[in-house]
Amino acid sequence: MKKLAMIACAVLAFAGFAAHAQEAGLRMAPAPDNRLDVASLQRGARDFVNYCLTCHSAQYMRYNRLADIGLTPGQITGNLMFATSKIGDTMTVAMREDDAKAWFGAPPPDLSVEARVRGRDWLYNYLLGFYRDDKSATGWNNLVFPNVGMPNVLWQLSGTGKRIEREFDDEGSAEAAAIAVKGLAMVEPTKDHKYMMVSIGPDTPGTMTRTQYEAFVGDLVNYLDYMSEPVRDERIHLGIIVLAFLGVLFALAYALKRDYWKALH
Repeated sequence: MKKLAMIACAVLAFAGFAAHAQEAGLRMAPAPDNRLDVASLQRGARDFVNYCLTCHSAQYMRYNRLADIGLTPGQITGNLMFATSKIGDTMTVAMREDDAKAWFGAPPPDLSVEARVRGRDWLYNYLLGFYRDDKSATGWNNLVFPNVGMPNVLWQLSGTGKRIEREFDDEGSAEAAAIAVKGLAMVEPTKDHKYMMVSIGPDTPGTMTRTQYEAFVGDLVNYLDYMSEPVRDERIHLGIIVLAFLGVLFALAYALKRDYWKALH
C-alpha cells in the first residue's frame, strides 16, 4: 500500500510538472473584471444558458440565485429555464453521460466552480484560443488546451482562426514577438534548438467582429466567475465592514490605553 501511494504521488507530481511545462511559455491576455457589472452578468447568464448548458451542467447553481443579479422570477422562468419547470432546481442537462463519452471521448465537465479551478484568465483565453486543425477528430484545436476534445461551439460568432507560427533563433526574440501580439501567444522550443512563437490569426469571419466577440466572452467568463461563488461580493462587503469596525475599536482601545497610562504617570 505504501509503495502504491508513492507511485500515485509520483504520477501526480509528473502530471503537475507536465501541465506547468505546457503553460510555461504561454502568454495570456487578462480577462476583463466586471463582477460588479450587473448588465454584464445578466448577458453572461443568458449566453451560458444558450451556448453552454446544452452540454455542460452547473449542478451546484440554482436558477433562483439568478435573482441576485437583478433578474425577476418571470425573466428566469420565461427565458432561461429549458430543462426544468422549478425555479429552485439546479442547472442540469439532459445529455446522458454515456452519450457524452461516445461523442466527445469524455463527459463535458460541470462548470459550477470551473472559474475557481482554472481562473478567469484561463477561461477567457481558452474561449479565444480555438483554431482550425484538420488533423484533430473534431476539426478544432486550442492553444491554451492542446488536443482538447471540445469543438469550438462558438465558431459561428467568432469565425474560424488559424495557427500562425514564426521561428526565431533565440528565446528573447520569440518572447518579444509574443509580447507584440498583445494577446494570446505561446513560445516553445523546437527540436533544432530554436524557438517558435505561436499565435492565432483570423481565417474566416463570423457574425461578430473581434471586439464584439471578446466582449461576448468577457461577459460569459464574468458570469462563470460569479457562478463559482455567488456570495463572494457579499462576503467582501461584510469583510470591509468588519475591518472598519475593528479599526474603530482599535482606535478607541489605543486612546483608552494612553489615557490609562497617563493617569498612572
